[in-house]
Amino acid sequence: MALDDYRKKRDFTKSPEPAGDKAHRSPAGRKARFFCVQKHLASHLHYDFRLEHDGVLLSWAVPKGPSLDPAIKRLAMHVEDHPVEYGEFEGVIPSGYGAGIVMLWDTGTWTPETDDVEAALKKGDLKFTLDGYKLKGSWVLVRTKGWGGGGSSRGGSEGKTSWLLIKHRDDWSGPVDIAEFAPLSVKTEGDFADILAQDNPDIWRSNRPAEGGDTGKLFQSIITRALALKAEREGKAPPTKTKARTTASKAKGPASKKKTAASKKR
Repeated sequence: MALDDYRKKRDFTKSPEPAGDKAHRSPAGRKARFFCVQKHLASHLHYDFRLEHDGVLLSWAVPKGPSLDPAIKRLAMHVEDHPVEYGEFEGVIPSGYGAGIVMLWDTGTWTPETDDVEAALKKGDLKFTLDGYKLKGSWVLVRTKGWGGGGSSRGGSEGKTSWLLIKHRDDWSGPVDIAEFAPLSVKTEGDFADILAQDNPDIWRSNRPAEGGDTGKLFQSIITRALALKAEREGKAPPTKTKARTTASKAKGPASKKKTAASKKR
């Protein structure tokens, strides 16, 4: 079954992700189909690019996110198919596979620039047009001959395959870093801290998915801000600057008093 690999990797008693129990079929004759991009902060920050096809979401993990510059080819690792209802998911995966924060970064429709999507996938050259909030115009996914290049064209049990996501030159291409220019959710207009604050910021206070490196530092800053946001929403105002200075002064103890006394003598 198309979603077997997806389900094997997840414990749905712990994960809020949809199990994909509902059968989904695209309306006959409809060419424009759903697509989404989910910004996923897990062990590493990456972007999950998903195209609806044949009742599932074909999925690629794009480490650096899509680029609007045709000269920049983004690595896209083909992963397991996801259920179509996953395209609306935004939230916190508390533990297990993919533990982290998922943001719905872009959504819209895609239209294949070919009459036979299956043949294009098998060939490893899928051209399509996007009509999203952030991503628009003509694009192509090209399978490479690098690591994993000989695996399954649909992801799954034969292993991941390495592709490139490339923007074609058109009215929607340009040098703008779209990930930096438009970093927020299209669902809530919030960032990772907002999403975490709505769920449970305490969940990773002592055991977050990434402990070290740049991702670990990013998690720490997000957790800190999420805790402050939650406290504010619950009416627990954070310490004022005056209180913070007073606390810091008390913490310094005798050394601070000596310095003050020395200043008075001058």
